Amino acid sequence: MIPKSGGDYAYIHEAFGPLPAFLYLWVALVIIMPTGNTVIALTFANYILQPVFHACEEPPDILVRMIAALVICFLTWVNCTNVKWATKVQDAFTAAKILALLIIIIAGIYHLSMGNLDNYKRAFDDTNWDIAAFATAFYQGLFSFAGWNYLNFVVEELKNPYRNLPRAIMISMPLVTIIYFLANLAYFAVLTRSEILSSNAVAVSFGNRMLGVMRWTMPFFVACSTFGSLNGGIFASSRLFFVGARQGHLPQILSLINIKNYTPVPSLMFLGLMTLFMLITSDMQVLINYISFTESLFILMSIAALLWLRYRDPHRTRPIKVWIGFPILFFIICLFLVVLPIIQRPIELGVAIGIISIGIPVYYLGIHKEHSERFTKFMGKAMFASQVLTMGLPEEKNE
Repeated sequence: MIPKSGGDYAYIHEAFGPLPAFLYLWVALVIIMPTGNTVIALTFANYILQPVFHACEEPPDILVRMIAALVICFLTWVNCTNVKWATKVQDAFTAAKILALLIIIIAGIYHLSMGNLDNYKRAFDDTNWDIAAFATAFYQGLFSFAGWNYLNFVVEELKNPYRNLPRAIMISMPLVTIIYFLANLAYFAVLTRSEILSSNAVAVSFGNRMLGVMRWTMPFFVACSTFGSLNGGIFASSRLFFVGARQGHLPQILSLINIKNYTPVPSLMFLGLMTLFMLITSDMQVLINYISFTESLFILMSIAALLWLRYRDPHRTRPIKVWIGFPILFFIICLFLVVLPIIQRPIELGVAIGIISIGIPVYYLGIHKEHSERFTKFMGKAMFASQVLTMGLPEEKNE
């Protein structure tokens, strides 16, 4: 129905118009995309350093940030240079991730088969049953599934999206859910609750307990996993900024495509700089809370867009159509995730709401209002300089 790249941005724009779509783009620009990529880069750095440091000893913060910065720069370069390189990196490191999870699951099953069930006894003792805390806990857990909607950001680059997109969703989501569930069962079978909470790298603690002389493989595999996840995040989120610029909601500089490699180099470089800026903090829990709240809010808006379009355009052609009960249930869950954490994390969520609100005057001053002649000339010169530096041209429009 909406065969455009951009994911939630395209859906919100279609249903509710330019301002709500711009607010999503603004938040994705300032919080969601760069912060999510920063968290993954920091996780990569933590795991790659674990063989050097003890599992319970935190690596030096400055070293973690330096390695995170290096991997961000490297993968930005890969994505600027060649799309095929980026997809091959994604395939290889996704395979490494699945292999690591299978090792964890098999080791956990072996541990359980030996009769080690003590960690499951009284597993829910001292649980915080506060409903607002549940929503915050969901934020931490759901971040593991970040990237589930990345294909929607690159629909225009998919072959036969009407067939391949639903097929990818129907295969990947149940598979990932089952694998993650079994991996967590394995963690809790081998490690106590206190060990999991105190560990800076749970998979490494698991490997130290179960893999013996091969324990070094676990941080390696997890680092490979996060490397691939970061590559996918950079690939998909750069396309969002490209689509936003093409729509006129971001500077046209970001809509340029390199004439040699056919990659959105300015968009990738801008995303890389924003991600590096987010390294000013390495507190991943705070970063995840910022991301999860804002993302839940705009996913809520995307589901509302789907429901509104079903009502507004009931006879519109829909090659992909699901039972209406699924989006309604998802809408209720997202509403729960948006409203309840305000009680638990008011300061962090207040900051996120403030950033969203700032987007309104930015829209009216930067997009809606007519620009002065001096500003237009400046942007024209900046556009020319960017075209020269990145060997870029605007996308050709098919009439």
